[in-house]
Amino acid sequence: MEQRPKPIRRFGPGSKNIVPTEKAKDFKGTTKKLVKDYLSQYKIKLIIIFIFAVGSTIFSIIGPKVLGNATTEIFNGIMRKISGGSGIDFGKIGGILITLLILYVASAVFSLIQGFTMTNVSQKLTYKLRTDLVQKINKLPMNYFDKKTNGEVLSIITNDIDTLSQNLNQSITQVITAICTIVGIAIMMLTISVQMTLISILILPISGLVVGKIVKKSQKYFKRQQDYLGHVNGQVEEIYGGHTIVKAFNGEEKAIKEFTKANEELYHSAWKSQFLSGLMHPIMNFIGNIGYVAVAILGGYYAAHGVITVGNIQSFIQYNKQFTQPIGQIAQISSMIQAMIAAAERVFEFLEETEEIETNKGNIDENSIKGNITFKNVEFKYDNSDRTIINNFSAEIKQGQKIAIVGPTGAGKTTIVKLLMRFYDVNKGEILIDGHNIKDFTRGALRKQFGMVLQDTWLFGGTVRDNIKYGKPDASQAEVIEAAKAANVHHFIKTLPNSYDMIINEESTNISAGQKQLLTIARVILTDPKILILDEATSSIDTRTELQIQSAMDNLMKGRTSFIIAHRLSTIKNADLILVLNNGDIVEKGTHEELLKQNGFYADLYNSQFTEEEAG
Repeated sequence: MEQRPKPIRRFGPGSKNIVPTEKAKDFKGTTKKLVKDYLSQYKIKLIIIFIFAVGSTIFSIIGPKVLGNATTEIFNGIMRKISGGSGIDFGKIGGILITLLILYVASAVFSLIQGFTMTNVSQKLTYKLRTDLVQKINKLPMNYFDKKTNGEVLSIITNDIDTLSQNLNQSITQVITAICTIVGIAIMMLTISVQMTLISILILPISGLVVGKIVKKSQKYFKRQQDYLGHVNGQVEEIYGGHTIVKAFNGEEKAIKEFTKANEELYHSAWKSQFLSGLMHPIMNFIGNIGYVAVAILGGYYAAHGVITVGNIQSFIQYNKQFTQPIGQIAQISSMIQAMIAAAERVFEFLEETEEIETNKGNIDENSIKGNITFKNVEFKYDNSDRTIINNFSAEIKQGQKIAIVGPTGAGKTTIVKLLMRFYDVNKGEILIDGHNIKDFTRGALRKQFGMVLQDTWLFGGTVRDNIKYGKPDASQAEVIEAAKAANVHHFIKTLPNSYDMIINEESTNISAGQKQLLTIARVILTDPKILILDEATSSIDTRTELQIQSAMDNLMKGRTSFIIAHRLSTIKNADLILVLNNGDIVEKGTHEELLKQNGFYADLYNSQFTEEEAG
């Protein structure tokens, strides 16, 4: 089975804390699409989130001013007591504290409501996106997956969706609360003292400058950390996947050296990025403390001259301490939004990929299909290749014939099958089934006519029964057993723990390669197709097992058009027609005996294999 090379898959889980440096190519366009096509569906909930986030912030901001009133009342009471007056009015202080408690409880309730609503929106949005992505995968043409590695597609569905979900959940509410906090605190401070507020505001550009410098410096190390994390994860995945080969060739030392080198780079970049990121909080505290000292000095001067009350000084100092916090928060939010939009952009690009176009032109009675197949001057090349794989291929195949397609690797054998099942469409020419162009069928209707057994077996994590029933979910137990018997796998299944109910694990490692192939053959037998495709179907089966199933396969192929792709030419001696391909052209065709008599390309292939088998 020929295969075109794909890039080596280097995919591993990444840390979500390292994404912030990534930027979208079209930030504005992606943001607009996210808001218009997805977030707009939750307008009412977003309004609720905005109202409750603002309310929670306002209640929280008012708190220090109210607490300052309690401090002022205590101070005044003490001063009255010293002067021989009534002293502290605990009733009034109690009322103030109850008001403060109500404010903080209201703030917590509002925060809880907006958090619950925002989580609901983000999870519903990501649920919809995941659903759209899975549906999209089933509509994409095969050539899309030729351009993308498995890891890239998996990363979109997992990492990008998770990044979008988590950052969306946090960023929207944090943006609202950060802006409200800055504006609200500024207003509250102005109501206490304009001069002291100006001193506090002077800290903002200094804080912003410091934060900007730190973020800019740390970003390149975060980027390197992300890159080396990918290398480390890729190496671990590679070595773990090929653990047996590594041990067989004594490659442990080399693997450890490569891992150590990448791990050291990851350590240094991670240390620098985390250290610089960790500097932000103490530096911001230091700058805030400078403002705190300035405010305390000026506040003490004003209090001594009766310009401001003691409680207001306390309130102002609290506001001043909180004033710089939203600056760091906004810097963090900015990174989160960048990561979120970059992730959304990749998701949208995937969803906007060109889908397979159905060209069903008429009503074709699928039950009338007999299996006559005609290839007319078929030409084909893959989108990402300049080399033509199939050149002017023509063949006439009658119902019930057994057709063998042989040739060296890269001759185009498997490509013909892919064209027949419309995994790809021909560039020129046409393929007909009983006189109908295969493009006149929907892909689903066309593929129902085929049963396929591939060289690469695929079983999913589930019971043996469910794997056999994959192509016919409504099959009865009797039909499943009959199919298993036809594939000579029933006896083997009965020896398994729980028989047909045994669970095949995710990697199918609890059964042998030959047994897996037998189960896939049983799966095809159960679907009772009109046309069979066997692509190196017995390559993973030992000689004894191959002989056991040969008679069953011969019975299965009776009355059905069958295509057999094989490198072992000894398995197709009884084929009705053998098509010999080389470089995409049919160089010879005929029966096994006729082709041997020609003493041409096929004879050379057969004799070379026969000589190798004799030598073996």
